[in-house]
Amino acid sequence: MKIGIFGGSFDPVHQGHLIVAECCREQACLDRVLFMPTAIQPFKQERQPASGHDRLEMLTLAVSGNPGFAVSSLEVDRGGVSYTVDTLTAMRAAHPDDDLRLILGPDALASLPEWREPARILELASILAVERDGVDDIAAITRAARLATLLGPDRVSRIVGTKIAVPPIGIRSTDLRASLLVGRSIRYRTPRAVERYIAAHGTYA
Repeated sequence: MKIGIFGGSFDPVHQGHLIVAECCREQACLDRVLFMPTAIQPFKQERQPASGHDRLEMLTLAVSGNPGFAVSSLEVDRGGVSYTVDTLTAMRAAHPDDDLRLILGPDALASLPEWREPARILELASILAVERDGVDDIAAITRAARLATLLGPDRVSRIVGTKIAVPPIGIRSTDLRASLLVGRSIRYRTPRAVERYIAAHGTYA
């Protein structure tokens, strides 16, 4: 099975996340896209997101009805700071024969040398790089010295050759939270079921 692992805070999940996931599923011929909400992101430890339970519930509502999507509670259940190398190690143990693809946006790909054990990450999964049409340039990003050295020429070629084209989507979780805090609508920027969950539970009040 070919599994795409899509990590992030998803605080809250929005339509942009779902569009990226569907583009990855289709273009990379993935059997499943596994949404993996973090417990605490290493680079965002100063901000307290919605609870892991709330984010898992919202994700479950968002992916309902798409058999190619699933949600994992692995990082939330583990707690603490969520390091990708730990998650992939656990995923590899649970899925020894599966083809694991780590879905990374351009910023995440560029920062990969700063992650914990990046070389080990590359041993555990291959990279699916997401490129927004007319916005990002994955080939240019992979030419940065530290990243190019980490990846090596063969892996760079594969990443550029398998990059996922997505439309530019001007939706950010930060903006949704800001709208909610002042009572503005987030209609159509997140699935209706997620919007109802947020309203019913006062998630970002």
